Amino acid sequence: MAKRTTVSILHCGNMHADLTWLLLAPGKAMRRRQDKDLPAPWTAVPTLSVLVDTPDGKLLWDTSCPRDWESRWAPTGLQDFFPYDEVGEDEYLDARLAQLGLAPGDIDYVVLSHLHFDHAGNAELFRNTNAKLVCSDKEKEFAFGFDGPFNGAHLKRDYEDLEFVTVSGDEEFLPGVTLLQTPGHTPGCMSMRVDLPDSGTMIFTSDAVYMGASYGPPATPAAIVNNLEQFYQSVEKLRGIAEKTDATMVFGHDPDQVHQLRTAPEGSYT
Repeated sequence: MAKRTTVSILHCGNMHADLTWLLLAPGKAMRRRQDKDLPAPWTAVPTLSVLVDTPDGKLLWDTSCPRDWESRWAPTGLQDFFPYDEVGEDEYLDARLAQLGLAPGDIDYVVLSHLHFDHAGNAELFRNTNAKLVCSDKEKEFAFGFDGPFNGAHLKRDYEDLEFVTVSGDEEFLPGVTLLQTPGHTPGCMSMRVDLPDSGTMIFTSDAVYMGASYGPPATPAAIVNNLEQFYQSVEKLRGIAEKTDATMVFGHDPDQVHQLRTAPEGSYT
């Protein structure tokens, strides 16, 4: 029997952050003076990687956060805004792969939706392997092009010594696996569509859509958006694809949805 594509969602623990970073929603982001002394509405921020095992190779989508997050992020100050403080030893990316019987050297393609610190944080695990590192051309241009060691959530320490191949435009990267250009959050943010025989179409939005509340309708942006017009266009692009395909949407950092997904190693999608 021919090998079929499977999807395994790896929940690699949680960061935490003020919800305002993720959702600029009325009543959440903008407070009245009567409410100014209320505590910040902090939320769990799950980090996900996705293993897509196809007949043409194993693709890993995003790499989550590194073990040394606190010291690595210290020059940016991000460790105080997005502490990666709810993660067990068995939840780090390499441990999650090991639970599936895999090592970094078993991966053929590592596709980074974008190069922020919580998505490219473990890219260096794939140094000196045969894995091809992939991002969009616009993301690489921006992430390698700014002066200094970091710009917002882009931290050159994560990726600057690694070689990347790039894609531009929407592209069926492997059979049944399509990379979608969904800029806005960053100049070259991508989403991924996977068409499965049993589960149907799944769309992994990454940070093009943080959570279900961001998706709407109406779509609600986050505080971290590079281009607001592109953000709205990308959300509606994904909505159009989802409506045509009856897709399951998997959002980038939804603290409620993550508990509704079939996550590895116990569950998978076929």
